[in-house]
Amino acid sequence: MSALHRPGRTPAVPASPSPGASQEEIRRQNLGAVLRHVHVHGPTSRAELTTRLGLNRSTIGALAADLAAAGLVTEGAPVTTRRGRPSLVVSPRSNRVYAQALSIEPDRLRVARIGLGGRVLDLRDTPRPAGTSAVDAVVPLAALAHEMDRDVAADSIRVGVAVAVTDTTRDRDGRIRIGGPDETLRADIEAAFGDGRPGPTVLAGDLADIAALAEHVRGVAAGVDDLIYLHGSHGVSAGIIIEGRLVVGHGGRSGKVGHMVVNPGGLPCECGSRGCWQTEIGEAALLRHAGRNATPGAVQEVLRAAADGEPEAAAAVARVADWLGFGVANLVNVVNPDTVVFGGSLREIYLSGADVVRQRLDELALPASREHVQLLPAALGPDAALIGAAELAFAHLLADPLHIGSAA
Repeated sequence: MSALHRPGRTPAVPASPSPGASQEEIRRQNLGAVLRHVHVHGPTSRAELTTRLGLNRSTIGALAADLAAAGLVTEGAPVTTRRGRPSLVVSPRSNRVYAQALSIEPDRLRVARIGLGGRVLDLRDTPRPAGTSAVDAVVPLAALAHEMDRDVAADSIRVGVAVAVTDTTRDRDGRIRIGGPDETLRADIEAAFGDGRPGPTVLAGDLADIAALAEHVRGVAAGVDDLIYLHGSHGVSAGIIIEGRLVVGHGGRSGKVGHMVVNPGGLPCECGSRGCWQTEIGEAALLRHAGRNATPGAVQEVLRAAADGEPEAAAAVARVADWLGFGVANLVNVVNPDTVVFGGSLREIYLSGADVVRQRLDELALPASREHVQLLPAALGPDAALIGAAELAFAHLLADPLHIGSAA
């Protein structure tokens, strides 16, 4: 199993069957298309599914009935179409069918139960003590999950488990180290969570990659096939989606844009280089320029002070925003995305200095790349990684709904 599942784009219509595909293969493909549509778009009438998916009314009716019989959707509350014919509404069974999403972050560990359709049903967290490795985090994560399981109905279907792992962690002495998912972590999570329930699938991926997927499927970049998601916290990383697919690189370790060298004469970075982008746009840089100590809530205090017109704070935000635009311009020239999304602490920095970021982008990016690109704040907030992890876990169900549904 690869370190990171690479989901394809979400099609508006079922993909054309391969030559020689059997009727059963075509049926399962169409079942997946119907379930994916209601998973992404919510309750949808049979009539609308007929139009959206390009299948006839009787086929949609049969597919919806099969999904309902498997316990994956419900049908009810008929609506009247323009021709006056009642059309049942197909809805995902969010309370019964769910994914378990885990997030290993620099300072917190979080577990969520996310229902089919993207609804967060339960969310619990605990502090991540300094010096706790990602592998060491598995035991407290499992404890949270088992506690959560006590509230899950006996007939529920867990379709899989997925984990988002930040690429940085804090040592006991306070230093930040570069980390991420690896084979040992994946094996330990499989041992802790692969408990024989139907359809357990354990997947691992970098937090920025998975948050990018969440924004692509359900957030501000829904429907955008070429995007860069920038995440800022203790470090800076990116999730890159090209033609609807995550670009993860060898070993799933692409997207370390915080370590682009942008200022060779700048400050040393914990990676061993000097003048990395994150030394100019990270939280530490903002606090340094504002003359503040790195205390809880200090970043938000600087941003509030800048909004209130405090000169030192406003100057700090402008300086960081300028460097943010500098790096974004380079990424836009290389990737040529339709959208750049700012998440984590970079979301607030972008909102506070959007004009500065755009000005620097306009100065440095090629016209053919900058003229169409949208710069947007992330929409899903701190839950983005959990929502994206759930999408990874749901991928196998959406590819073959009755395989998991019938196994429950």
